[in-house]
Amino acid sequence: TYDYSVVYPGPNLNMIVGANGTGKSSIVCAICLGLAGKTAILGRGDKVGLYVKRGCHKGFIEIELYKSGGNVVINREIHVENNQSLWMLNGRHCNQKAVEEEVKALHIQVSNLCQFLPQEKVGEFAKMTKIELLEATEKSVGPPEMYEYHCELKNFRNRERELENVVKEKASFLEKAKQRNERNKHDVNRYYEKKRHLDVIELLEKKKPWVEYETTRKELEGLKKERDEAKKQLSALKQAQAPMLRKIQLIDNQLKPTEAQIKAKTVAIKEASLKCKQKQDQLDRKHKEIEDIKQTQRLKQMEEEDHQKRISNTRRTIEDLKAELAKVGDQPDVTPRINAVNVELRRIQVERAKIEGEKSDLRREKDNLCAESRMLEKKLKDMNNMMNAKEEKLRGRHRDTHTALQWLRQNRHLFEGNVHEPMMLVINVRDNRFAKYVENHISFHDLRAFVFQRKDDMERFMTEVRDKMNLKVNSISAPEESCSKRPPSRNIESLRRFGFFTYLREMFDAPDEVMSYLCHQYRVHDVPVGNDQTKAMIRTVIEEPYLKVLYTTEERYTLKRSLYSNKISTSNSAVHPSQYLTITVDAEEKRQLEQQMKACEVKLREIDERMKALQKEAAALDRCDNELLAEKKKLSELKGKKRQLEQKISTKQDSLRQMEQSVIDLQKIEEETKEKIAAVNSQKVSIVAAFIAQMKLRAKLTMEKVYLALETVGLTAEKTKLENDCREGASELKTTDQKCSRLEQRKVQLTEQCKGLLKRAKTICRMQPDESLPEDLRNAFSKLPDTLDEIDAMLNEERSRAECFTGLSESVVDEYNRREQEIKHLEKELEDKSNALNAYRQNISEAKERWLNPLKQLVEQINSKFSDFFRSMQCAGEVDLHSENEEEYDKYGIRIRVKFHSSTQLHELTAYHQSGGERSVSTMLYLMALQELNRCPFRVVDEINQGMDPVNERRVFDIVVRTACKETTSQYFFITPKV
Repeated sequence: TYDYSVVYPGPNLNMIVGANGTGKSSIVCAICLGLAGKTAILGRGDKVGLYVKRGCHKGFIEIELYKSGGNVVINREIHVENNQSLWMLNGRHCNQKAVEEEVKALHIQVSNLCQFLPQEKVGEFAKMTKIELLEATEKSVGPPEMYEYHCELKNFRNRERELENVVKEKASFLEKAKQRNERNKHDVNRYYEKKRHLDVIELLEKKKPWVEYETTRKELEGLKKERDEAKKQLSALKQAQAPMLRKIQLIDNQLKPTEAQIKAKTVAIKEASLKCKQKQDQLDRKHKEIEDIKQTQRLKQMEEEDHQKRISNTRRTIEDLKAELAKVGDQPDVTPRINAVNVELRRIQVERAKIEGEKSDLRREKDNLCAESRMLEKKLKDMNNMMNAKEEKLRGRHRDTHTALQWLRQNRHLFEGNVHEPMMLVINVRDNRFAKYVENHISFHDLRAFVFQRKDDMERFMTEVRDKMNLKVNSISAPEESCSKRPPSRNIESLRRFGFFTYLREMFDAPDEVMSYLCHQYRVHDVPVGNDQTKAMIRTVIEEPYLKVLYTTEERYTLKRSLYSNKISTSNSAVHPSQYLTITVDAEEKRQLEQQMKACEVKLREIDERMKALQKEAAALDRCDNELLAEKKKLSELKGKKRQLEQKISTKQDSLRQMEQSVIDLQKIEEETKEKIAAVNSQKVSIVAAFIAQMKLRAKLTMEKVYLALETVGLTAEKTKLENDCREGASELKTTDQKCSRLEQRKVQLTEQCKGLLKRAKTICRMQPDESLPEDLRNAFSKLPDTLDEIDAMLNEERSRAECFTGLSESVVDEYNRREQEIKHLEKELEDKSNALNAYRQNISEAKERWLNPLKQLVEQINSKFSDFFRSMQCAGEVDLHSENEEEYDKYGIRIRVKFHSSTQLHELTAYHQSGGERSVSTMLYLMALQELNRCPFRVVDEINQGMDPVNERRVFDIVVRTACKETTSQYFFITPKV
């Protein structure tokens, strides 16, 4: 608004009065930005460059602040191009951080709504929670250390909670550890008792191999003595048997040649017997050969009898075929009828080919239609998927609207007029690049609103979804007279010189009722859209009449003409990217695709019906074809029967001649048989002569073998007599010899066994091979039994006792000892943590006293002022310190309760319960209650009287003047369009 302006405020109340658009808020913005405030505090543009006057490349702010010892001068130069700032503090260049620290040192808080309340943030004061209001009040009017104490208390409380949780966890863990160790104590005692039994078992197992070794060694000594005595006895027996053994040896020498001759005779007898058997086998084969010759003769005779029977049967068959041939020759000729049938079959084949050709064409056409239908279906599915994506975005942002949409689709029949789904679903932007303009221009509340052609339909819809289903939805009734075709105030061609290329309405499609509403409510038909040229010429563009809202490539401009001075004020904001309308679906294209789908379905049904008709025609032709083929087959069989009979007769006659020529000569065969039998009988005679000669040789050899056997019997009898004489002494000798062998074997076994037992005993006792038994083991062994039976009995007893202690292991003892140490450590930790918790609680109690008592006094002072202000306006109000739990310091807050009507109770100040004017009055009076307590250098309130009725506005104004003009109060800036 200003090219250059200097403001010299007074020490107390400073009122800035002026009509809208005269630059009142520019002073507020300069104070905020000059004191290093954020643009978010002002709630206007988000970039600092937007606060520079349009058309200028940079802006300049200088603020002088009073400070004892020398004033502070802050300079800020803002550059539009890159949104950067240059800072100076008392004439020296610095960074923003240095300015922020200097401002903070002077207790200036432009981000605190209790000190600095811009026009756009008035409504947010009532939305502050009790906790936020307390913090803002502490920062604004409390002592410097009050807010620090509060933060310290919250941190103390958090640390206290952590310590309490740690103490509880440690105590719980300690108790569980003690309980577990108490349960394991009995197992540990049982483990040590079992270990005592296992130690005894170990000693017994060590001593047992030594006892076994000693027993075996004693047995070996006795065995050696017994073996020596047996060897002496064996030597004496061998000397007594020597003479008789020599005589027996002489007889054995005489028997050996005779036995050799007997064996030779036996071999010769076997050879003669073998040859006799061979000759007998040859005679048997000759007998078999004669039988085979006779059998061959008999077979030839039987074959000739069968041959004569076949000749007779063939002659009879020829006579029968000739008789049948005579009957067939009397029937008429069937050739003409066969030709007629062939003509009819060819006609049917032609008809069938035509039908198949037509069916093939129909199948190709059907395949093409199916392919086209699938393509159309895919396109429609893609469009529906895009619509589903829009619906998913709607459901994610506003679930109630999505639920109402599902209900509408199921109950559309309840409405008489047109009902359109939420605008964001039915608006179709023609070019995705332009979606951001449409979406920025139409509020989200309207984008999710349902549009009705008739008001009664809208009321019926709201009754169902809002009242009955308790859904929060928006609905709109379209104007009774359609505005969708309303012309713009100026032709777009007249604006092209400024870079405007279209109106907003031309960028999207929508149903008539939706477009009518948007033209009526948002004047989309009269909002031009420009490009970068428009941005460059914006100073000229805003001077054009009839333009109220316009868009450049990245910004929206709103133009207002002042009712007082007729001057134009503008505001601009960035155009945000589109979130919902970038997904576009061409409704006309979708409708055309649906029509094409229906046309494809109709054509497919027609093709299916024609295919069924052709199938019936083909079936009829097949039946006729089968009947003609059957008739042709019958006629052909009749025509070929005569020829077949003639061929059969000729074949049978040829066969008869061949059989008559192949007759067998039985007399010749009989003579040949006799000659073969005579030749075989002559061979049999020579075989019999050789057989008799071998039989005689075998008899001679047998007699010679008998004589040799008689001689052997005499010698054997003499030998037997001598053996019987010395048998008694031989038996004793044999027994003694066996005893010596057995004792020698046992001696070797016991020697090896002794060595093994000694080695095993030393291994079990972990001794070296040449080491003797240690004294401690010798003493321990002396207390144990000395026999194997006693040791085994004691081992069984100790093992039985040890087995009674089941489920025990050394890990139980290790775990018990480890947990004992852990319990001691936990007890020490628990004691330390408990002491720390008690010390912390003492610190919290002291910090609470430092913070809470001054805070209660401060709130009581604010409440006294606030209540007095409300009583002066014939209303009631109070301020108190609210907390549900005194120990939860982060839940403390300031509660403001007000009553503007005598018939109502005090109600907490919220953004919903009171009207806008009542909230403004309450906010202003609370700020005035802080005025005298304020420790900040100044306070700024911008147009807080908006929404107040004239009576309250005057009362509040009187209180502001009366309070702010006191000498004890700080500097006060009050901005208002009227007094």
